Amino acid sequence: MSEYLGSKEAKQEMLKQIIKGLHEGKNPEDVKAEFKKLIKDVDASEIANMEQALIREGMNPQEITKLCDVHAAVFREALEQNEKPELIPGHPMYTIKHENEEIKKVLAQLDSLLAQNNAAGFQERLHFFKDNLDKHYAKKENILFPYLERHNITGPPSVMWSVDDEIRDMVKGFYAKVAQLSTADLAEAAGPYEILKQKVLEMIFKEENILTPMMMQNLTEPEWAEIKQQDEEFGVVFSRPHGDFWQPRAAREPVTALPDTDQNALPLDTGFLSLKQINTILTNLPVDITFVDKDDTVRYFSQGQERIFIRTRSIIGRKVQNCHPPDSVHVVEKILSDFKSGKHSTAEFWLELGGKFIHIRYFALRDEKGQYLGTMEVSQDVTKIRSLQGERRLLQYED
Repeated sequence: MSEYLGSKEAKQEMLKQIIKGLHEGKNPEDVKAEFKKLIKDVDASEIANMEQALIREGMNPQEITKLCDVHAAVFREALEQNEKPELIPGHPMYTIKHENEEIKKVLAQLDSLLAQNNAAGFQERLHFFKDNLDKHYAKKENILFPYLERHNITGPPSVMWSVDDEIRDMVKGFYAKVAQLSTADLAEAAGPYEILKQKVLEMIFKEENILTPMMMQNLTEPEWAEIKQQDEEFGVVFSRPHGDFWQPRAAREPVTALPDTDQNALPLDTGFLSLKQINTILTNLPVDITFVDKDDTVRYFSQGQERIFIRTRSIIGRKVQNCHPPDSVHVVEKILSDFKSGKHSTAEFWLELGGKFIHIRYFALRDEKGQYLGTMEVSQDVTKIRSLQGERRLLQYED
């Protein structure tokens, strides 16, 4: 048996068979005992490889998601015994851990408010919890997961994201229920709250015992430098950690184009696009755009299929003041003057035109030093948007 377990491939196969047993309906406690008897230990990378292998072999990721907590329960003892990576304040994964500690604090506060039968306090704290938990998960999904995917680790992020969404739905539904409860009825929330709390705590366990080791094992120092910058741009979630001692030993690598990028693509702040792609994007935006430079000269307008206001190519190079009726030029001058001085950076108007409700906004454009570069006009027909009610989610898409 020791020779068998000495092979990584053999261990992976055994892990897969153990998990398949769960999906075939075996008792989790029996599976846990089998794991402890045959394998005893497992690390985050082995779980990741096992999940990816199951997906490659045809298991639906949703099936893995459904039993994700059971998987964690089987491996919990072994994962808890693994040595934890050292995390220094300022490191992105330290921030994730800090946010998880804040989650636990808020849950403890909710426990106390529930015990006190304090409906108003419970509702207020739950609102804070709901908004920040969503941000915590969004940070993980949009900053951390892409880097795992670059290292061909796709199974665990996909499964974890699905569980995140389950928790989001639970929190949203619970919040809606609690909002309708009075102090006299708050006790009704105790059962659903306990289920929600355990689900959130299970995710904390996965983040700290599976996600964190997996990230630390696979990412490079320049990648951590990139993540740190994005983490800072993302903003504070729950509260700001004390200390910022960790700094990457290697500088953030300059953003480089992907291998399949058009060789004529232009480097932008957040990616690479060819002139054709840029023009196509601007032409297909659901808004009309006109750009006037710092000298009040019209330099560009988007040519969508259904422009709200007529624009012809002859206005390119024309002073914007000459594009407006004489009786409104003084208002245009005032807006531009306020934008240039920094007094204002936006101006908006709305009107009804031909049975449509039109929203018009002006934005002062400035460079990273705050220097005025020009003004962008954005016009949009919001008639249909104003009539929307309820919600329609991505999963409700129909052919």
